[in-house]
Amino acid sequence: MAEVRCRRAVLPGELQDGEEDLESKYKLHNTGDPVSHDDVDATDVGGEEGAQKSVKKREEKDDGETKPVEEKTGEKKDETDKQTPSPVKTSTRSSRSVMLQRLVKLFFGCLAAVTCGMMYAVYLSTYHERKFWFSSRQELEREITFQGGSGLYYYYYKHMLMAPSFERGVYELTRDNRTVSGQTINVVERLSLYPELVTSLLYRVTGSQEVIEPVYFYIGMVFGLQALYVTALFVSSWVMSGTWVAGMLAVAWYVINRPDTTKVDYAIPLRDNWALPYFSCQVAAMTGFLSNNINSATEMFCYLLMSATTFTFVLVWEHSHYVLFVQGLALFLLDSFDLVQPRKIADIHKVYLSSVFLAYVLQFQNPRLLSSPLLSLLVASVLARYFQQNMKMGPLVARVMKILLHFYLVFTTGITFSYLVNRLMPGNENDYLFKFLEVKFGLNTTTDFVTNLLLCQETFQTPSQDMFLRLTQASVLPFYLLVLSICLLSTLQTIYRRLSGEPMKTKHALEDGRIGEQPEVIYHVFHTLLFGGLAMLFEGMKYLWTPYVCMFTAFGVCSPELWMTVFRWLRLKAIHPVVLALILSTAVPTIIGFSLWREYFPRVIAELSELQEFYDSDTVELMNWIKTQAPMAAVFAGSPQLLGTVKLCSGWTVTSLPLFSDIHLLRSSEDTHQVYALRSAEDIYKILTSHKTNYVIVEESLCNELSHTKGCRIKDLLDISNGHVVYDKGEMYSFSKHGRFCHEIKLNYSPYTNYFTRVFWNRSYHIYKVNSVISFQY
Repeated sequence: MAEVRCRRAVLPGELQDGEEDLESKYKLHNTGDPVSHDDVDATDVGGEEGAQKSVKKREEKDDGETKPVEEKTGEKKDETDKQTPSPVKTSTRSSRSVMLQRLVKLFFGCLAAVTCGMMYAVYLSTYHERKFWFSSRQELEREITFQGGSGLYYYYYKHMLMAPSFERGVYELTRDNRTVSGQTINVVERLSLYPELVTSLLYRVTGSQEVIEPVYFYIGMVFGLQALYVTALFVSSWVMSGTWVAGMLAVAWYVINRPDTTKVDYAIPLRDNWALPYFSCQVAAMTGFLSNNINSATEMFCYLLMSATTFTFVLVWEHSHYVLFVQGLALFLLDSFDLVQPRKIADIHKVYLSSVFLAYVLQFQNPRLLSSPLLSLLVASVLARYFQQNMKMGPLVARVMKILLHFYLVFTTGITFSYLVNRLMPGNENDYLFKFLEVKFGLNTTTDFVTNLLLCQETFQTPSQDMFLRLTQASVLPFYLLVLSICLLSTLQTIYRRLSGEPMKTKHALEDGRIGEQPEVIYHVFHTLLFGGLAMLFEGMKYLWTPYVCMFTAFGVCSPELWMTVFRWLRLKAIHPVVLALILSTAVPTIIGFSLWREYFPRVIAELSELQEFYDSDTVELMNWIKTQAPMAAVFAGSPQLLGTVKLCSGWTVTSLPLFSDIHLLRSSEDTHQVYALRSAEDIYKILTSHKTNYVIVEESLCNELSHTKGCRIKDLLDISNGHVVYDKGEMYSFSKHGRFCHEIKLNYSPYTNYFTRVFWNRSYHIYKVNSVISFQY
């Protein structure tokens, strides 16, 4: 039976649905012979039968009408074809133009990033020279400028250079019996000395002995890493905002808020100054890796860079796994709420596991890495995901319940794994950390000296109001709160959409106004919230939070997507929101930059032009006496910070080190601090001889300490620990049948003269020799 087909009549100038696209398509592929509407209709409507009729009809036209027309218009068509450019050529030219613009933008952005890093390194070098008069100092005076006990690390760098070979130097450090009295320790593993090993090796192999002094080479390496630090912050802000103006603003805020962003000013060799630049590079690489708008080659580059920097970060700092644990929590939230591609989270977990494993091997099977919370989190996440393979499916209520169950499984599994590891590994030192946290959060009280000493350290106290005042004056804190509020609210909207079943989009237009759907932005929201919460509890955490506050704020004020998100919420109609967003993303950072330039640039120039005086004559005199008068086999006791300087300047053996992560060294510090307690001469003598001490150094600043609030002075902590405290009407009083040792020994009477002999003194220090033969004189 014949098939009957009906068509609507087509009015002149009107095309049927889909015919316009078909006509343009046919014209594109048959540029020499245009196709009529009837041919298209026949092919489209009648299938094979229509196609045959169309071909037959076209043949008839070719024999009749078309041929004369072509003869008349042939020359005209040739001229038109020559004048009209091909669409393929036009698209090729436009793509080349776009590629050229991107390359130019990339070149100038990289140039600006490198320039900012180099200028910051030059600034640090100039400021360091002006502050300490470094070039005009003798070697001993230069070493004393390494404050806070940080000079201990530089001593091992000197030791590596004085060793007959690099291999011999490493061997001696792994079996060191001249650092801590009565102990043979592996200082490479105990103090994380890989930066010193690598720096000494570079100094040897590059032939720098005839070009630069060892101390300048060492300092130059640290300042170079600080340049890398700010460059990575620049790149992170640039990647998220799309403009390198954000990077320059981030670097400006970082330098202005230097007291709250870095400790490199006064303690150059600290592990923080070696490790945090690698963490900054890791965050920059992770920012690019999480982004959806990158190609496969760029993603692979970011992955490799992230792997290398994560491994280096774990290797050079003993506290790095705690930092990565917090970062892992941020990534865990991204994965739980389905805000990032699962394969990327799996790749990052591989980076964590491989870095921890390699660091465990190179750090001589360091047990801290196996009992780290990072490893517990990774194991718990993998197991929970295995048992909840359908967690991201179902209606809203079901998915919320699955996520809550997922949190519970990860928490309980992680705690169980950590408990088992701590029980199976002998000699684990995490118990005192948990006791410290209990006391810190008010869950318990203690009289333990070590715990109270840690609580009284500035690093573990709550931040002062001065920090927030400085951040507010530099305008970074108000804009940070604004940017964080917008991004957090948009992130919460994205989480709700994911839980409601809306699929994840990989590409977004500026008009969408959804800043919270970019995975890299969501990661930084969680990152800054977690580290910010820790910074509100521990002041030392501000060095991990404030730099990323500067970077995150700079990204926000320079991002058109952020302003567009606000305008979408406000439903702005008077002015085109895209145009206004582009204007504000340029005008706001310009105004901020101008105000910072006018306010802080003169201060920076004044810092570089002002000659400061730093000279500790008493410490120089003390170190000169130790180097010239004390025998090489002498063992010194004192405060850990001072003993670090003694070890640096003389190389003599000491009873303790300024290392707060080692419980055994902390207990040794408690023993040597007893010279400031209410103890008898006989008790102090027994304690010091148990550590094979030959000389004890008494510091006036600790014996007559008035700077700290009562309760955090060394002598107060000792009195509480020794039970020499009486409380009356809320006041604390010290009481004992013995006087305070550091006061009584200065009176030079028996029985103190029976056990100790004063051999050196000045305004700040007293050195007493521990008598090997007790003479009882009255």
